[in-house]
Amino acid sequence: MKSQDKREKILGEKENEEDIILNMSLRPARLKDFIGQKEPIENLKISFQAAKKRKEPLEHILLSGPPGLGKTSLAHIIAGEMGTSIMATSGPAIERAGDLIGILTNLSEGDILFIDEIHRLTKVVEEFLYPAMENFQIDFIIDKGPYAKTIKFNLKRFTLVGATTRAGLLTAPLRGRFGMFYHFDFYEITDLVKIVTRSANILGIPIDKDGAEEIARRSRGTPRIVNRLLRRVRDWSEVKSDGKITRDICLKALKSHGVDNLGLDFIDRKVIHTMHSSYNGGPVGIEALASTMNEEPDTIIDIVEPFLLKIGLIKRTPRGRQLTGMAYTHLGLKKKEAEKELF
Repeated sequence: MKSQDKREKILGEKENEEDIILNMSLRPARLKDFIGQKEPIENLKISFQAAKKRKEPLEHILLSGPPGLGKTSLAHIIAGEMGTSIMATSGPAIERAGDLIGILTNLSEGDILFIDEIHRLTKVVEEFLYPAMENFQIDFIIDKGPYAKTIKFNLKRFTLVGATTRAGLLTAPLRGRFGMFYHFDFYEITDLVKIVTRSANILGIPIDKDGAEEIARRSRGTPRIVNRLLRRVRDWSEVKSDGKITRDICLKALKSHGVDNLGLDFIDRKVIHTMHSSYNGGPVGIEALASTMNEEPDTIIDIVEPFLLKIGLIKRTPRGRQLTGMAYTHLGLKKKEAEKELF
């Protein structure tokens, strides 16, 4: 059971301390070094040039998409390209309006304020953010009743870069205050091969073309997972082989970590098996599925579901999530009598 827990976490978890430290060293510093997401990058290049020409800060930018696709990296690149500083925080970290005021009043002209998981801002904090985004001012009320006073804080012009994995949870007033909105999608294999090759070169890991392609193919279209799998395969190769990463080494190493040829790990297969065994393949609601699995609904919604939808192993219906024929084929499952009429 302990080994299953380890496999469960290799792809499903958000950044751990090791990820954060290593990803900082692998993070591209300039826009020209950013691989993939061609359309957002091309549009941002134009926005950078126009803002520099007018000598104005960029408009506020909202980045959405599944975890690990480069939203945080791009926020740091934006600061670098504009020659300004970046203040990074997250929605859950800003608990009170006073926290936000402290952050905003310390920003200089043109600075970037990056808020990850911006959909998790509290309502009170979000409402303080509206005038800051529109007029670069904050009205702060002190005391109560007849003694109440309003203190106005004038802010330097800054650019808010918000990142979210759940764009649908953003309120309309907040979403409407962003001038630019870009959605990040899963990466193509060719781009992931470039990323894993670049990371291997930076870390001094010998890897051949076939090895890079195998890691890319199993990385769920996600750069963060590419780098994580690269490190796991490197460890396996250094202990079990000569340290060089080849396709054969990748196959053995990733098999030991429970990552199959589609990039599914233990928790992905657990979702599919639970839908099959407990709900006859669906339809099933997320809350019911999470309860049966003893998992958090957000883990399934943010980490597992997007990729399974992307590769066609599950589908959404008005009554809930449902397995597709591809899921049965991939895992060698048999459809139950009650399900046959659904396919």
